[in-house]
Amino acid sequence: MVQGCTSDAGKSVLVAALCRVLARRGARVAPFKPQNMALNSAVTVDGGEIGRAQALQALAARVPAHIDFNPVLLKPTTDKCAQVIIHGKAHADLDARDYHEYKPRAMDAVIESWERLCAAYDCIVVEGAGSPAEINLRDRDIANMGFAELVDCPVILIADIDRGGVFAHLVGTLELLSPSEQARVKGFVINRFRGDISLLESGLAWLEERTGKPVLGVLPYLHGLYLDAEDAVPREQEIKSGTKLRVITPVFPRISNHNDLDPMRFHPDVDFRFVGPHEPIPSCDLIVLPGSKAVQADLDWLRAMGWEEAIRRHLRYGGKLIGLCGGLQMLGLRLNDPLGLESAPGSIPGLGLLDYETTLEAEKTLENVRGTLRLPGAPAIAGYRIHLGVTRGPALEHPAVNLDDQPEGAISPDGQILATYCHSLFDQPEALDALLTWAGHTPSVRFDPNERRERDLDRLADAVEQHMDLARLAEWLPALVRQ
Repeated sequence: MVQGCTSDAGKSVLVAALCRVLARRGARVAPFKPQNMALNSAVTVDGGEIGRAQALQALAARVPAHIDFNPVLLKPTTDKCAQVIIHGKAHADLDARDYHEYKPRAMDAVIESWERLCAAYDCIVVEGAGSPAEINLRDRDIANMGFAELVDCPVILIADIDRGGVFAHLVGTLELLSPSEQARVKGFVINRFRGDISLLESGLAWLEERTGKPVLGVLPYLHGLYLDAEDAVPREQEIKSGTKLRVITPVFPRISNHNDLDPMRFHPDVDFRFVGPHEPIPSCDLIVLPGSKAVQADLDWLRAMGWEEAIRRHLRYGGKLIGLCGGLQMLGLRLNDPLGLESAPGSIPGLGLLDYETTLEAEKTLENVRGTLRLPGAPAIAGYRIHLGVTRGPALEHPAVNLDDQPEGAISPDGQILATYCHSLFDQPEALDALLTWAGHTPSVRFDPNERRERDLDRLADAVEQHMDLARLAEWLPALVRQ
């Protein structure tokens, strides 16, 4: 099990790397995260919903994504409440205190998935959540040491040196664990190192002497990795020269599945920017309104940040606009939530740019989809749909995509606006080319997001094989010795 001193310490990428290393050595390996809190999610082969990071780890392990890889998923709707998803299906919306009381039942689901995976795979690489040293959450913990102690799982602890204070992170985390938990930690990994390793060696020796535990590896800072983020919007915004198309996306407070935008973030022809709260809204060729876990609240935020007028001005000057999932819902005439599923019961006006309205209903749509874009060449798409709500109205008579010959989404009569519920819209290279051409620039190079993701998983695995003591790690993960 990989646990971290902080969120974003590198747990997800290290699990993905180990899954790919093991898969390349012929092991049947599965990723596992008992409890995940994330707004980036994916649809599994068995029709459930799991965290996006576990879908990436499944890709690294070369196995189909399955609900057992992430049996408990929490999708925050407010600062104090989250939708609780058990074995891929929405169970309830609970506040923090109610969920704390629910945890013993959630642990039952975790153990049920764990036992199925143990029966089906040679080895399982487990990802913790946050930090095991969050002492206020120790009672009924199912995400870190509570799980590891129950199933007798060895743990390695990872910390991010790029943020500073790495020795304090590691020693402090270890000190806050119980004696049995401390014994369970087999060693440390330091992540995102850059510089002269010789200057770090005295610190590593001190750490090993102070704790009696080995440093299993110091991983380099690998820039530009094309890997689906678990939740947080990427810290780095790459500076590229020679770009031909400018694309921007607002960072909603409850933005979800922003990994949909990764193909444009990494495309060499595209200058892509996430625009945060109170930041100036720059001029651009294309605006993309992404998914949202709280569409009404995020639409209110959009208006408060000045985006509504910026979008209308952008369209007056001939710019293009795409709405994905929650973004599709915002573009319509009204948003109706009669059951109070995402907000207080009631309705609010949408942006009024497409002639339809959306009503939230209790049943969530969860499905993998294939089809074609209604753009020149009819390029193929392959993705998934995760949403509450049914959208109805005349605008849907001019669909954006065909899914198994069923029309879906909308394109405005003037061709400036495209809306769809389909996630991963840009993941197929021909569809990406068609959408960028529609937005105003025919790409000068072919960019395949799936090939790039595969190359970067191998790049990540290569770095782990080079910079970690896998022979030592094999004491607790014997499948590493297979060739």
